[in-house]
Amino acid sequence: MEGDRQTQNDHQNQDQHLRSTNSPIASSFTPDPNDIPLFNSVRDFSREFFRESKKLWYLAGPAIFTTLCQYSLALSDYAFGKITSCSLEVWYFMALILFAGYLKNAQLAVAALSISTNIVGWALMIAIGINAAISVRVSNELGAAHPRTAKLSLVVATLASLMIGLVIALILVLGRNLYPDLFTNDAGVKELVKKLTPLLAVCIIINNVQPVLSGVAIGAGWQAAVAYVNIGCYYIFGIPLGLVLGFWRQMGVQGIWIGMLTGTAVQTAVLFWMIGKTNWSTEASAAGERIRKWGGEDDSKNENGEQ
Repeated sequence: MEGDRQTQNDHQNQDQHLRSTNSPIASSFTPDPNDIPLFNSVRDFSREFFRESKKLWYLAGPAIFTTLCQYSLALSDYAFGKITSCSLEVWYFMALILFAGYLKNAQLAVAALSISTNIVGWALMIAIGINAAISVRVSNELGAAHPRTAKLSLVVATLASLMIGLVIALILVLGRNLYPDLFTNDAGVKELVKKLTPLLAVCIIINNVQPVLSGVAIGAGWQAAVAYVNIGCYYIFGIPLGLVLGFWRQMGVQGIWIGMLTGTAVQTAVLFWMIGKTNWSTEASAAGERIRKWGGEDDSKNENGEQ
């Protein structure tokens, strides 16, 4: 009983705080009573974290399976010389492989970079599946006036994707003397792939987190901002830096890879900053306003007022 009273008091305190703010959106926002309560202990957080994880993987599981199948088909089509539709990030990797063809020992560089980017692509499909799931979760919870649940979904998805990336990266680092044998018999390509493995591991960790953050931003309705961030970080910053390091600084394929990795890291940092400064109660209120507007409630009110 005391715990229930404390939870009700927390809800009332938060409602009063929201109404006392100067923002007109925040002042008109009332959290839904079905939103998760404020956490009073680690046990409360762990319980809600587990519940949210089940909801996330219920959506992410089929999405990951679908993206892995689509990526496999895309690779098959590419092997037979067909053109397939790829995301902005996949074309980013393809562009870097194209530029690697102009390096010294181009055949060696292209082969090693192709192996590395294919591994990144497989790992990325898992993150893209979580991206689809978290986008749905955030948009649904904001629309239902559950800002705390939306924020918890973000934490769960980010931690899950980060842990998956760390596991994959650790496997690659520990097996760097073994996994190149699965792709090639050329000793030179194997050696170059081994040298790229540390960069590959860091790239997988960052690329596992970045799509999740993009999914959160898209779920919150920031699609245009995410598109501009992607274009700026990938094509205006990442690729030029990779070309400078690879050709002008004579770093070869490692320089191109560092440029690509830096572009992705900058994009991830920008998304973290955007999400970190977000007021989720304000976003939930804005989502509710859009739902009422698109649902025709405002129009019906105006018509009733005129009558």
